[in-house]
Amino acid sequence: MSDEAHDPIDVTQAGEIQYWCERLGVSEHALRQAVADVGPRVEQVAVHLGKQ
Repeated sequence: MSDEAHDPIDVTQAGEIQYWCERLGVSEHALRQAVADVGPRVEQVAVHLGKQ
């Protein structure tokens, strides 16, 4: 997740949502909530979800 860690997760794109849900092992609801809580940066979302 090194280069991806600083990329934003675009929750308006179905493909992005599916990719990140699978990559992080979380539901769409959990992903959307994490982005709402900490912003769209992958690294911050992963930490918030306890995946890093």
